[in-house]
Amino acid sequence: MTRPVTLRFTAAVLLSGVLAWPACSSADGKAADAETSAALTAVSVAPTAAVEQPITRFIRATGSLMAEDHADVAAEIAGRIVATPIERGTPVKEGAVLVRVSPAEAEAQAREAEANAAQIEARLGIANGGTYDVNAVPEVQTAKSSYDLAQNEFNRIKLLLEQQVVSQSEYDQRRTQLDASRQQYEAARNGAAQQFQVLQSARARVSLAHKSLADTTVRAPFTGLVAERLVSTGDYVTKGMKVATVVRVNPLRVQLTVPEQFVSAVKVGAPVTFQVDAYPGREFTGTVRYVSPALEANRRAMTVEAVVPNQSGDLKPGLFATARVDQPEKVPAVMVPESAVLTQAGTSRVYVVNGDKVEERIVTTGQQIDAFVEIATGLKAGEKVATKNVAQLFDGAKVS
Repeated sequence: MTRPVTLRFTAAVLLSGVLAWPACSSADGKAADAETSAALTAVSVAPTAAVEQPITRFIRATGSLMAEDHADVAAEIAGRIVATPIERGTPVKEGAVLVRVSPAEAEAQAREAEANAAQIEARLGIANGGTYDVNAVPEVQTAKSSYDLAQNEFNRIKLLLEQQVVSQSEYDQRRTQLDASRQQYEAARNGAAQQFQVLQSARARVSLAHKSLADTTVRAPFTGLVAERLVSTGDYVTKGMKVATVVRVNPLRVQLTVPEQFVSAVKVGAPVTFQVDAYPGREFTGTVRYVSPALEANRRAMTVEAVVPNQSGDLKPGLFATARVDQPEKVPAVMVPESAVLTQAGTSRVYVVNGDKVEERIVTTGQQIDAFVEIATGLKAGEKVATKNVAQLFDGAKVS
């Protein structure tokens, strides 16, 4: 009884398999045809030949803008601040007043020094700024008159002695008087010379007193901007105390950090182009003025400074700069359109068109200039590369 049932079940299974086989075969065939058709469809690639042309190589570097000069101006005399005519951000010319210290004490010291010098000048017979003449000194003139009189008396006694009119003792007395008057004359001249040296010292004190008086006005050392004012009216300052900070902002300096591998490529006089975030899309230019003689060991990098004109004052010290340092000489390079390079996961490739197919090439890119990219390795000048639908290509793909 069980055997006929088993036979009928087996026959039903076989029949369903036979009926299903044509349907599966039909689906697989359509998929294979679609794949074949897709493989045979040519991709439009707009091939362009790689060209060799001279380019200016450049180095990318980052850094900050700095003031050309930065001075912490200090008081050179102690005293009370009586005026502060500047504020933070005030533009100043060289010599402009920054702060004033009370001049009362300095003025008194200057008058005292002038009086002392004038007293010595009068003693030396110097009037109205005249020059020093030792023979014009009153003491010297008096001693000179006494010496001349003694000389004349001696000459007269000498003649009388020869005529045996006077005695030898009187002659000796006159000679002794002549020697004494000569010594007094020399002493007067030496005393005048010493007084003149004292006058020189007094005049030096006058100059110092005038300098102290001038130092009561603290002035800007150069044309620039006031970055800080550190004192107010009524403050007491001591000698050497900082009262203001002045910076020169035209020109500015851009300090760049250049990696070790590019050290040999940076030269003094090289042009620099840079941008700052404060002015998107705007480029500024400068010239390399200073190249550090040594690398910073902790960063393996070199410091380079460029001078940047800043007549408009738009650039400010402290701005972050992204710069490009051009090398002086142009070098040949293989260039292709930017659209021909496909970069994925850090690997760049181009597709070289050979007839109706493309060949995949792994390349090393260099500098980008406008819409073109340098191909350092992996491609030769004259080879045609795909510039359109590059993302759809693969090695051996059919193209038109």
